[in-house]
Amino acid sequence: MSEYKPVASSQVTLTELMIPSYSNFGGKIHGGIILGLMDKVAYVCAAKHADGYCITASIDVVDFLAPVEVGEIVSLMASVNYVGSSSMIIGIRVISENLKTHVIKHTNTSYFTMVAIGEDNKPKQVPALLLKNREDIRRFFQAMNRKELKNTYKKDEARLKQTAYEHHSFMDALSRERCKVELE
Repeated sequence: MSEYKPVASSQVTLTELMIPSYSNFGGKIHGGIILGLMDKVAYVCAAKHADGYCITASIDVVDFLAPVEVGEIVSLMASVNYVGSSSMIIGIRVISENLKTHVIKHTNTSYFTMVAIGEDNKPKQVPALLLKNREDIRRFFQAMNRKELKNTYKKDEARLKQTAYEHHSFMDALSRERCKVELE
């Protein structure tokens, strides 16, 4: 295993035609189809960097920015943006192209955390990332910040779960929301 690998050595693009069996009742492509393709391209990208088997540990933010239509070609571009010891953050950009009109839409961006798994079924160390241009540096730095925000969110969420339930403050907060409380 190489000590460092450049980002470009594991970049992957997956392109697929969106067929009618992928659509929902509204004629748009199911989000689950797109998620499945994202998981597939994240795996290939991570496995290339790690030189082996990887698993999906988490998915950060999946916003569907534009619908994908039947007959469009979807391309998913994946890149290793950050590496830890055994984990990698894979950035994925999804675009769709209408073959008749040549209109290209950015439909999704997401970040998958993948973990390399060794022969012993335990996490294994991955090569460090060789950053060769400003884009590589920007993506690595943004992934560091996203990771820090995610850890802060987890800590805040744990703290909120531990907060004592105070009926009056909860009821006051709920009174400003679109709900009705009917305790039995």
